[in-house]
Amino acid sequence: MDIQKKIEHLRTEIEQHNYNYYVLDMPTISDFEFDAKLKELIELENQYPEFFDENSPTQRVGGVVTKNFETVVHEKRMYSLDNSYSKDDLFDWENKIQKILGNVPLQYTCELKYDGASISITYINGKLYRAVTRGDGFQGDDVTTNIKTIKSIPLQLKGNFPEKFEIRGEIILPLKGFEKMNKELIDLGEIPYSNPRNTASGSLKLQDSKEVAKRPLDCLLYTVVGENLPCTTQFESLESARTWGFKVPEFSKLANTMNDVLDFISYWDKERHNLPYETDGVVIKVNQFLYQQELGYTAKSPRWAIAYKFKAEQVTTTLNSIAYQVGRTGAITPVANLEPVQLAGTIVKRASLHNADQIEKLNLHIGDEVFVEKGGEIIPKIIGVAKRNSNSEPIVYITNCPDCGHKLERKEGEAQHYCPNYYECPPQIIGRIEHFISRKAMNIDGLGGETVALLYKNNLVKDYSDLYTLTIQDIVPLERMAQKSAENLINGIEASKSIPFEKVLFALGIRYVGETVAKKLAKHYKNIDALSQATEEELTKVDEIGARIAQSVLEFFANTHNIDIISKLKSFGVQFEVKEDNSLISNKLYGKIFVVSGVFEKFSRDELKQLIESNGGKVGSSISAKTNYVVAGENMGPAKLEKANQLSIPIISETEFESLL
Repeated sequence: MDIQKKIEHLRTEIEQHNYNYYVLDMPTISDFEFDAKLKELIELENQYPEFFDENSPTQRVGGVVTKNFETVVHEKRMYSLDNSYSKDDLFDWENKIQKILGNVPLQYTCELKYDGASISITYINGKLYRAVTRGDGFQGDDVTTNIKTIKSIPLQLKGNFPEKFEIRGEIILPLKGFEKMNKELIDLGEIPYSNPRNTASGSLKLQDSKEVAKRPLDCLLYTVVGENLPCTTQFESLESARTWGFKVPEFSKLANTMNDVLDFISYWDKERHNLPYETDGVVIKVNQFLYQQELGYTAKSPRWAIAYKFKAEQVTTTLNSIAYQVGRTGAITPVANLEPVQLAGTIVKRASLHNADQIEKLNLHIGDEVFVEKGGEIIPKIIGVAKRNSNSEPIVYITNCPDCGHKLERKEGEAQHYCPNYYECPPQIIGRIEHFISRKAMNIDGLGGETVALLYKNNLVKDYSDLYTLTIQDIVPLERMAQKSAENLINGIEASKSIPFEKVLFALGIRYVGETVAKKLAKHYKNIDALSQATEEELTKVDEIGARIAQSVLEFFANTHNIDIISKLKSFGVQFEVKEDNSLISNKLYGKIFVVSGVFEKFSRDELKQLIESNGGKVGSSISAKTNYVVAGENMGPAKLEKANQLSIPIISETEFESLL
């Protein structure tokens, strides 16, 4: 056997042993024999560097140091899941999806919800190409070097795999490994890690991959993403992924009814405590990919999947006081200050109370012993009074802003109190600037919440347009600022001038105008001047814009202070119009809204949607009176068919659609 073949043979053999040990948990050789083979391969690769392969099992030991993790845009967005907490929630979800699909026979895939750090791994021609963290769902950090140190993740696939695809899952830290790491820290007199999830997430961002390799991380995978996959259902995709070499937990179940789903939940609610890693619920997915495509997504989550959260851990502690926070819109949020208590792996000192009605509903008093739980929310919440102490005092809700002293208002039908001192209340001003600079808005590097507060307190900014007047000389004297930090901040501000209009519109902080609404308004009106002159009637004709959003937009542009800020931002070169779309082929479909449903022969659904948009049309997510055409393929959803017929909307084939072009 020549040297190259010997090296390749050793690589294949070692990867198989890794798979047997870390995925199947069925080792076929001793650790000593494995180490001997690995040592032989390392020596051969060092002796013959011309046969280097970045996906060799020798590269798992780490050693590469990454100073800065590159930000990578996800080819397919990583959505979050809607949560459910009861049997009724699940039946409501089923009713909603059947209303869209038209009472079709459905199967569900039930999978455990693993409590780890989300990851998306891309494979090209069977080789691990890139691994990216979830980040904000749109973009994440490239942690490929660190991911390669996790031995349950294959570097080279086997079997009949697609040419290119992503596989998504969770990087977890098994409980035994976590306990061992904490014991070592305690023995050294160090502070132990708080919980496995945060430790796993933090491990992915360690700069030295050799340190990552020392940690007993594992990877559990659950979603295959790509075009032309060799499977038609979620359950089938899990089985296929196992044959390609991935560690896909065997606990998933195919359910034919919602009652089968509930049986699965009931079983694992008890049995989860016997698992070697943490799980906090069950994920239920519509099994058929065809129906997943038909259901699509909301702005934040897939309609075809939902997470059922197990009953949250609950503790009791003392309610010491109430603090009041002022948000960027002036909304007042009461926060409970608690006697510190251990809950779900973290020390809890505060809990959300939402509004005055919630305090009244729970009948809370200062000094009460209260029940606290951590469910789907990041911030824990108080769910009731455990014991009223003799020294407990009723809570009197504030009447004036805790920061500027202005009298609070509460509009009819609103749950929250508001400080109306919009342009002079410091937390509102700082909050609006923080929103403006955030990653999903202007994405200004080098500028965070603490720096914004410093700039405001030093009278360098009074609104977000003032950011563009800052100089390095203004910033260097500030606390914790140096020449390099100041240069980075100014460069970040300058770079934000090229941020597209849709993100600028979101950054302005118009109430109820989130990312999705900003995109729709920017796409429809093309520039800020056209939007500022729109009437309520014109605004409500835009897809998914209702009266509440329209009224908020009108109020924003009716304020001369906002108009002045926009004028200043324009003068600094901020983008207030949609740049000409070079991908636009024609305007033949301009003003027309299409809904795509079913399976097609000539095009994929995504290709059809792209054709619609590149010819000036718009793609609607659901059929309404605004829809002009439904492009229908095989297995069109019965509910969409019925709705289209009710509204007398033309239903056309892909061939008829082509004729429109």
